[in-house]
This record gives sequence, structure tokens and C-alpha cells, in this order.
Amino acid sequence: MSDSEAVPTIPEVLDTDVFITRAFAAPRDVVWKFFTEPEFLARWFGPTGFHVDPTTVSVDLRVGGNWDLDMVSDETGEHAPVRTVLSAVIPPEYLEGTLAGPAGDVTLRIWLHDHGDKTRLTLHQGPFTSEFRDMTSEGWELSFQKIDAILAGGAS
Repeated sequence: MSDSEAVPTIPEVLDTDVFITRAFAAPRDVVWKFFTEPEFLARWFGPTGFHVDPTTVSVDLRVGGNWDLDMVSDETGEHAPVRTVLSAVIPPEYLEGTLAGPAGDVTLRIWLHDHGDKTRLTLHQGPFTSEFRDMTSEGWELSFQKIDAILAGGAS
């Protein structure tokens, strides 16, 4: 899928999926940077107790490109790689890719909806086992709280 194609609709949400919708207090072009620019990704990705090693972040925003990083446990220093092959990139509205993970391949879809000085995000990811679904959902929510904190501090 290329920039010229239409943004896909949200698929049916199954019980194996993570589905999150929420708002960020920033314009869409700013929120897009948090998902697509390595220096921004390194600042927020990962739940509480994890950080991203900035040297591991690699983003190639094109179909067939990558969206990669390593989450690092603050407690143990263990790396948890996130490796994604992008299948759709429509700036600044839509990002889609496939992640290879411990529970098998999962598809990540992110929609950003422009609401002036706010952005509504819709995230759909799956399929997961129930254990990985719940852990992933919680991880996204905790990560998004980090974006909220950065935005509240005036960073953009």
C-alpha cells in the first residue's frame, strides 16, 4: 500500500486483538513524529520499567521498510527486540506493519485522526493469545502515558 491509496477502515475487532482508541493533546503531525521519528520513539516506547536503547531504533518509512527498536528492562538490562516490516505508510494518517514475536506474527495498525489541536489515535493489533493480548494492551496504555507526560511538558 502506498501514500496514494486510501486509508483502510478499521477491521472487526476479535477477542484475540488489542484495540485502543484515545486522544493526545497535540496536532496530528506532532503525534505522527512520536511513531515515526527515532528520537521521538526512543523517548516514550515501552511500559513503565522499560526504556528504549536509542541506538537500536531504526525507521524506514516505506512499504517493505522497518520499524525496529529494543525495549530494555530497567531492572535486568535484558533487551526485548521489536522488529516490524511495514506494509502501509500513509503520512500522517496511517501506519501498518507485521511484528515477529514470541506468540507468532501480529499485525499492528495505527490510525491518527486530526481533531485540530488534538489527535485521536486508534490502534488495532493482533492476533494474540489472551495472555499476550492483555500484556500488550497494558504496555501500550503505559507507553501512551509517557507521550502524555512529554506533551504536558511542552515537548514536540
